[in-house]
Amino acid sequence: MGEEDYYLELCERPVQFEKANPVNCVFFDEANKQVFAVRSGGATGVVVKGPDDRNPISFRMEDKGEVKCIKFSLENKILAVQRTSKTVDFSNFIPDSSQLEYTQECKTKNAHILGFCWTSSTEIVFITDQGIEFYQVLPEKRSLKLLKSQNINVNWYMYCPESAVILLSTTVLGNVLQPFYFRAGTMTKLPKFEIELPAAPKSTKLNFSERDIAMAIIYGQLYVLFLRHHSRTSNSTGAEVVLYHLPREGACKKMHILKLNRTGKFALNVVDNLVVVHHQDTETSVIFDIKLRGEFDGTVTFHHPVLPARSIQPYQIPVAGPAPVTSQSPVPCKLYSSSWIVFQPDIIISASQGYLWNLQVKLQPIVNLLPDKGRLMDFLLQRKECKMVILSVCSQMLSESDRATLPVLATVFDKLNHEYKKYLDAEQSYTMAVEAGPSRSSPLLKRPLRTQAVLDQSDMYTHVLSAFTEKKEMPHKFVIAVLMEYIRSLNQFQIAVQHYLHELVIKTLVQHNLFYMLHQFLQYHVLSDSKPLACLLLSLESFYPPAHQLSLDMLKRLSTANDEIVEVLLSKHQVLAALRFIRGIGGHDNISARKFLDAAKQTEDNMLFYTIFRFFEQRNQRLRGNPNFTPGEHCEEHVAFFKQVFGEQALMRPTTF
Repeated sequence: MGEEDYYLELCERPVQFEKANPVNCVFFDEANKQVFAVRSGGATGVVVKGPDDRNPISFRMEDKGEVKCIKFSLENKILAVQRTSKTVDFSNFIPDSSQLEYTQECKTKNAHILGFCWTSSTEIVFITDQGIEFYQVLPEKRSLKLLKSQNINVNWYMYCPESAVILLSTTVLGNVLQPFYFRAGTMTKLPKFEIELPAAPKSTKLNFSERDIAMAIIYGQLYVLFLRHHSRTSNSTGAEVVLYHLPREGACKKMHILKLNRTGKFALNVVDNLVVVHHQDTETSVIFDIKLRGEFDGTVTFHHPVLPARSIQPYQIPVAGPAPVTSQSPVPCKLYSSSWIVFQPDIIISASQGYLWNLQVKLQPIVNLLPDKGRLMDFLLQRKECKMVILSVCSQMLSESDRATLPVLATVFDKLNHEYKKYLDAEQSYTMAVEAGPSRSSPLLKRPLRTQAVLDQSDMYTHVLSAFTEKKEMPHKFVIAVLMEYIRSLNQFQIAVQHYLHELVIKTLVQHNLFYMLHQFLQYHVLSDSKPLACLLLSLESFYPPAHQLSLDMLKRLSTANDEIVEVLLSKHQVLAALRFIRGIGGHDNISARKFLDAAKQTEDNMLFYTIFRFFEQRNQRLRGNPNFTPGEHCEEHVAFFKQVFGEQALMRPTTF
């Protein structure tokens, strides 16, 4: 299988740590995404590494027994270590503060601590088998203060640091889940909910394990993912992943079911808002996108994998060691190994090999695996790094070999412009709110974030359309149809079309001598009026004489002031056109001769200069009875230039009656 076929890969620079062995214990903290390698209870050293910090934290601590759990508070301020089922030990890592350990025992009698979670740099939650205890740590006093506690029978717990929600498994069967939400010193109990188990359990003991549950944020919403190994309906075989939406307010609701159509050992990750399901038996993975259309049965939406199952891209482990030794070829990594442990959202750890990877999605291979271009666009527009891939898909659809039909192109353009319009509207609302000033009712203003899904006209022009119009092998009718389709789509979403797109259409029409079509497009206002467009039409007068009048009509429709039209024409070196225009409206007696002579001279066309000079001589004769320029007109240099080129005898003589 070529590299272009794998759509999942392990990150290039994994976090490396000392492999787990009898002397070295490895722990992972899902809040800080840090790996702790604890050697002989910490006596011979603790090394802490995270994906972002390339400088590991190293320290030693007294060996006071087996470490059950070890985590830093957020910002690595305070270290918490659990060694017994009753207590957690703390030590400060704040500069200039006491290094002495301090201990907190759980409040509930006869309770056993299952674990703990830091919810901020100084707030911690103990989870015991009899409830939950929320503390504030006071590092300078080396003590803890209980903020709130709640008694509840707990089988196991799970924490989602991104949403600061802890999920407790309660009841005998363990399938009633109780969420708690933590924020700035407050603990909120959210409504509990029940996970439907596959069939009525034969026994009444706990048969619902945390291995089958994950919590993750997908498209900004918190979901509880339940891996149900047997479907509830008898007619469908295979496992499925059930997604329960857990809102801040209101009850938890079953929303989506991801059909796996296979059984066996599974693991879940969430990458770029996609649910990735790894299957150990076949050593492949599939991805699901809950934003893509599924089958809705009135209560839940059923989804199938977006793409065929594929393995993660083969990964080579670089051989470490002195330079002469590392010339050995890198060792292939055993993918889907039974020693892999998966953490949310996108982490895979191999404790036996000493690696922590982030799982990544590769978009380019997906382009060839999803033939339906509309669905492909829906998929790509939701991805973080999608811009260049989408532009390459658009270019590919306009290539000779993979040319798409106009209806397909129309669908794609509409999907792109739908996103573009959403962003423009948000930007406009933000601007209006800023201009209106702050008000009590409006929350804090945040500028809309421009994601890579916003492809504007300049992106399409630069990367796709201008190169496409230059392709000689393309039938020109198709080229024009594509340009007009894109303009139609912009108009449909009420997005003002930029003049350079209209210019592209006009240039293409002129190139193929399709003047009749150009005339129709202008007559029926298919191409919107703009000054740059009017100037372009003026420059076409030598190829297509009616363009002159079309241009002036357009400038008139734009309510352009007459002197502005003259300026526009002169700036484009259309000196005769400017003179004709000004004569047409009867303003030629009042115009500045010098301005026109300057413009004529700039063209470096001596015959044009002669014509303009003669016109003003005749005007002087008619108005003043003398062809010479008055000193007030400041035309001396032009008279000198005229004499130099054409000789003094070429000057008009005053006619006497």
